[in-house]
Amino acid sequence: MSPDRPNVVLIGSEDISPSLGCYGDPDAITPNLDRLASQGARFTRCFTHAPVCAPSRSGLITGVYPTTLGTLHMRSKLTKTPPMFVDYLRKAGYFVAWPGKTDFNFDLPKGWVDTTQDWTKKPDLLPKDRPWFAYINFTITHESQVRAPEGKYETNTARLKPEERRDRSKVKLPPYYPDTPAVRECVGKYHDNITAMDYLVGDVLKLLDERKWANNTVVIFFGDHGWGLPRGKRWPYDSGTRVPFLVRWPGQVKPGTVRDDLTCFLDVAPTVLTLAGAEVPPQMQGRVFLGEKTQPAPKHVFSARDRMDETFDRVRSVRGERYRYVRNYHPELPYMQWLNYLDEMPVQKDWRRLAFEGKLNPVQRQWWAKTKPKEELYDPQTDPYEVKNLAGSAEHAGVLKEMRAALDQWIKDTKDLGEVPEQALIDRGLVRDLLNHEYAERLKKHPMAPPVP
Repeated sequence: MSPDRPNVVLIGSEDISPSLGCYGDPDAITPNLDRLASQGARFTRCFTHAPVCAPSRSGLITGVYPTTLGTLHMRSKLTKTPPMFVDYLRKAGYFVAWPGKTDFNFDLPKGWVDTTQDWTKKPDLLPKDRPWFAYINFTITHESQVRAPEGKYETNTARLKPEERRDRSKVKLPPYYPDTPAVRECVGKYHDNITAMDYLVGDVLKLLDERKWANNTVVIFFGDHGWGLPRGKRWPYDSGTRVPFLVRWPGQVKPGTVRDDLTCFLDVAPTVLTLAGAEVPPQMQGRVFLGEKTQPAPKHVFSARDRMDETFDRVRSVRGERYRYVRNYHPELPYMQWLNYLDEMPVQKDWRRLAFEGKLNPVQRQWWAKTKPKEELYDPQTDPYEVKNLAGSAEHAGVLKEMRAALDQWIKDTKDLGEVPEQALIDRGLVRDLLNHEYAERLKKHPMAPPVP
């Protein structure tokens, strides 16, 4: 096998922020991922383009913004399968293994990859005579597992040693969360689940070593969007879009490298194709971030929130090296509209209850206002939880103007379909109507969160 045609392993974990030891999280116990980071590059400014799974994954697999493609709404399906980077990989001679989760907001044809069997359990599936690409996805960190029944939690975390289970009284909480036992339990379980996932990553890395694949394999680890707790997942702030992103490529990426350049999920497709010696198709909107053909980093990356299940909204965000700009197209809607699935989370239940009881401090209460500001501007460097809106600051007027203009240009250049009513997309035949009976009934029952008194 030619050394310039490496194998590629893409490891995905669901609903996690950069809550790893190598990112300095004080509650993290992630020795395998920390070791992976020490053997390659740790990206400090990697962001998804959508803070929820299906739109995020659709951009990852196609290299195209969901807002361009039509996969922007959470639970909406394209009527046709678009080109995917694995199509081009296979044409370039790569064997592609993709077991388990897809969730791209479009259906997949039979035979879309060479195998959907779990190659980590059947490694002989991978060929010896040509390069291969192999994906693996870990669901153990999904938001549903934070609030899973106790028996399921114990099964998920069975490998953890007693000292690896977090002391709930000591876990760090965001300033916008109320400090209650239920909130602390969820945050503690979130970190325990990440340690359980770290064990699984260790199994994959061990397999690569045992098979003597490691030296000619690019390993990429990522989280599909921010943590699956309220005001993280589904929201285009750092808490919902900034993710861990680690790359190991022996002999090509210097161990212990720290990359601060802006990187986004759309970059994965063109980068993997370039490493495979394939041409990058013109519709892809990312850039190459590895290898001899590495392209310059952008000045900004972009993200979008649209309908989430039964809950309508439209939010766009721009992230630069320092600042984040957020534009709310429906400021008349509250941040915390009712969303049936999210409102099963104990954090959300306590937060909502205390809001109605008037027991939140000003930072905790601001997310329960009756309306949203039209614009938000944050400095994550000095305000990592993005709670101090600088949009009205005269000192930051120049930054606000620049980021407004960047968003306007992006919307124009990428033909943002968020400006098109969803019914019109259905009428055009671009997407299938998934505003189905279940969602419609939810919407009638909870059109939005009742305003907090």
